[in-house]
Amino acid sequence: MVGGRRKARALALQALYEVDSAGHEIEAVVNHLLAKGELSEENATFTRNLVSSVIQNKEEIDRHIQRFAPAWPMEQIPVVDRNILRLAIFEILLDNKVSVKVAINEAVELAKMFGSDNSSRFVNGVLGSVSALISR
Repeated sequence: MVGGRRKARALALQALYEVDSAGHEIEAVVNHLLAKGELSEENATFTRNLVSSVIQNKEEIDRHIQRFAPAWPMEQIPVVDRNILRLAIFEILLDNKVSVKVAINEAVELAKMFGSDNSSRFVNGVLGSVSALISR
């Protein structure tokens, strides 16, 4: 289950990255990625929900990123890191279906897989600050 969820999060990240960087249509991007993603129906639904929820809540999520990474204007945060943060902040502050620890760990793992050498530390630092907003 964990492997499937991580793969689902990775596909959600790829979709958000493509939408953010290339401006492609959300539904087409998600459908394309899921067609070759080999996910269970449950995890495909999880991916779709993550992407649509992050897009719907992007302004609120971005305000949290700006609050906890004030030295970095949004447009200067690498696209991968920005979208990893969006996914994780959605899961931590808005979704509440996984523990904060799991959400942060998954985000750090995505940063290690897709980001630069510094991405995992940056993501972990921002999310550590974000997690202080909740008491779980």
